[in-house]
Amino acid sequence: MIEVSVVMPCLNEAETVGQCVAKARAALSSHGVEGEVIVADNGSTDGSQAIATAAGARVVPVTERGYGNALMGGIAAAQGTYVVMGDADMSYDFDEVPRFLDRLRAGDELVQGCRLPSGGGTVVPGAMPPLHKWWGNPMFSWMARVWFRAPIHDVHCGLRGFTADLYRRLDLTCTGMEFASEMVIKASLARARISEVPITLHPDGRLGRKPHLRTFRDGWRHLSFYLIYSPRWLFLAPGLALVLFGILGYAIAMPGLRINGVTFDVSTLLFASLGFIAGYQSIVFAVLTKVFAIVEGLLPPDPRVDRLARIFELERGLVIGALVGAAGVVLLLIAILQWRAKGFGPLDYEVTLRWVIPGVTLAVVGLQTILGSFYLRILQLARRHQTRY
Repeated sequence: MIEVSVVMPCLNEAETVGQCVAKARAALSSHGVEGEVIVADNGSTDGSQAIATAAGARVVPVTERGYGNALMGGIAAAQGTYVVMGDADMSYDFDEVPRFLDRLRAGDELVQGCRLPSGGGTVVPGAMPPLHKWWGNPMFSWMARVWFRAPIHDVHCGLRGFTADLYRRLDLTCTGMEFASEMVIKASLARARISEVPITLHPDGRLGRKPHLRTFRDGWRHLSFYLIYSPRWLFLAPGLALVLFGILGYAIAMPGLRINGVTFDVSTLLFASLGFIAGYQSIVFAVLTKVFAIVEGLLPPDPRVDRLARIFELERGLVIGALVGAAGVVLLLIAILQWRAKGFGPLDYEVTLRWVIPGVTLAVVGLQTILGSFYLRILQLARRHQTRY
């Protein structure tokens, strides 16, 4: 039986793919490991396929372009209990494969390579652009640790090993460079056993072509993926901040406080209302997005969501929304009565808007609550249907 499959994505790597395959095969042979080397070719036109085959690899053609597509195609063809993936550009030393295999044999499900000094790794001078070394990779790795509790220091390292069983459970879908982040994030959310192996990153061995990575394009794709998989940071945290801003604005502007020579009046109320409404909507989005992600299998089940759903069931949400909306309507009616008392003529807006602005705000928040409660019930029904069938 094949114990480990070494998978390399390839797109016009004729200069280096043969050496990478030879190194991987030699590492497996010298350690007595039953393994295979798979080159997932993504449409090379420079003869990379023939070179890889001659070096002893099994070439798997993958027509859909993209780093993630190439790896998914290669991993789907892998026969090993474990998979070690790495780029075919000589930046990674495939002599390291047995070290990854030892950790997988010991029970780890994902073994992440670490090139950065913070995790014990080494970057050979010229092997990584300074922007990536000192900002991009450390920033995204910090976000992975804080947002998703991933116990790693180099989330983008392309040399990593994992069990075939974990890979099937994660159901990875990203087709581009963000495939690397998706694997770590989903493994962390699934509470998989993750460890890290310090490695050395060498300069790209391809002299005749530019790297496939595009700094800002791929950086944005990684960032957007992080945000999509973390409703807490995309919606909840900004929403809470805006709501607090709105409450503070009301506390200052409703009594018309004057602070350090600055008078906070109805204009401040407008800004405060904008913050409160936008923040409340963002919080509602956080809840709905989290439930939707769980229903669709994008995120694992969360007991906190179940408790929240029981507290804010449809009928309770409708009652709360109706009461809040009714309070807003009462304030608006008071403003209309004031206008009527003036014979529907000009009004003192500093006085009237102190009724109108809170009234509009409460009416909008009440409506948002009612609509959000209905949509939450729809998502709950979808979840029950999915569980049942």
